[in-house]
Amino acid sequence: MIFMTLANKITSGRFLLCIVYFVLLALDVGRGGTVQGRNADLMTAAFVLFNLIAWSDLLDGYLARRYGQVTHFGRIADPLVDKILVCGSFIFFLRIDPLPGVIPAWFVVVVLAREFLVSGIRGAAEAAGIPFGATFWGKQKTLVQNVTVGTALGYAAWLPGTRWMEVLTLALMVAALVSTVVSGAAYVMDARRLMKSDKV
Repeated sequence: MIFMTLANKITSGRFLLCIVYFVLLALDVGRGGTVQGRNADLMTAAFVLFNLIAWSDLLDGYLARRYGQVTHFGRIADPLVDKILVCGSFIFFLRIDPLPGVIPAWFVVVVLAREFLVSGIRGAAEAAGIPFGATFWGKQKTLVQNVTVGTALGYAAWLPGTRWMEVLTLALMVAALVSTVVSGAAYVMDARRLMKSDKV
């Protein structure tokens, strides 16, 4: 079955690992989400697991292209896992000190709105039989967001209250905001071209 390609198995595994990752974050929030009550080992495990999930995305994409196994499932599920991982992280960050002071709620709303919009566009295109995979702008958005989340986890786990780490996390948040908006606008323009051609 084409569904059971190696790339799709990796994507499915990434999704299952997301659940474990969110459990780790939930355990920190359950301890109050404060620096004083934090278990550093717990956050270190979350940091390692996040990076494993995030960067293994490169592997499933490579395998799908290398062996000519790009599937409808993969085009939908692979970016969906990325969205779940990143959006879920930012939502949890609103409860994990000291991140609420660096990553505000309105930023999370912008990220979520962009992801819902692009998912709707991709779903409409794929339903019409038009492949609508990740673009250059979408890939660079994912890259910047992954670096931002990873840095924020490191800030919360090991260096809370460190000024240079706070500034770095804030700068990456701004970069993630710009890439999120720009990539969203690029997808909207692509969708407009499709609609003008009466394909969607």
